[in-house]
Amino acid sequence: MPSFTYPQAGATAVLRDQAGSVRQAVPPLPAGYRHLRSRTRLRPGSFPAAAEAVLTWRMHRAAGARVTASAPRAEAGVLVTVGLGVGPLRIAAPCAVVWAVDEPDLAGFAYGTLPGHPASGEEAFLVHRDGDRVWLSVVAFSRPVAPIMRLAGPLGALAQRAYAHRLGTALRRLTR
Repeated sequence: MPSFTYPQAGATAVLRDQAGSVRQAVPPLPAGYRHLRSRTRLRPGSFPAAAEAVLTWRMHRAAGARVTASAPRAEAGVLVTVGLGVGPLRIAAPCAVVWAVDEPDLAGFAYGTLPGHPASGEEAFLVHRDGDRVWLSVVAFSRPVAPIMRLAGPLGALAQRAYAHRLGTALRRLTR
């Protein structure tokens, strides 16, 4: 397993009951971090395309991120570097996929931060279907590590929320 920069690896994982049914798609998040919960409603019938776009990094790329991954599809253990920004202002964020799920009504993954990432924590991207409603949920817990992120203060949290919104917009566009 990769060397995550936080001890709660897997804290964003879907909670299940003893029978294996989903009990809670968005579990409680660890204390001591900034929390992000964002939901975007997608069009009815878009679940298969949305799930594929999330699991194959297409959603991230469509939102403007540069993604380099050790596999074409998100699976536990896959190494991924997400680059945001342009030119010399591009921030490289090394991560590893902590968990992934690909089920008829639930698909997505979470990645956790590795050494060199400007923050410490985990971010999950989950597409779920509830009847004819389809949702993208972005759930994260993080805290700044790099000096630039600490200096950014609340602006870092705003940027993360804006990026989650951008992912939802990109996924809507990809699933039209």
